[in-house]
Amino acid sequence: MNKCIKIKVFGRVQGVFFRNFIKTKADELRIKGFARNMPDGNVEIVAQADEESLNKLIAWVKEGPDLAKVEKIY
Repeated sequence: MNKCIKIKVFGRVQGVFFRNFIKTKADELRIKGFARNMPDGNVEIVAQADEESLNKLIAWVKEGPDLAKVEKIY
């Protein structure tokens, strides 16, 4: 059964290919959704898939690409 989650990512996550990184990972896992830059400098992710795929995505979000510095997510 699919679930839908919304994640807000805080830290240095804009201008570091964060959204492209997440899209690549989401495509690999066949996750539907989007990631967008927010005016406050953070990134919002909305994703829909099975729970296992979403958990893998969350793990990648916590790491981010090399240039990013993820401080927290919720």
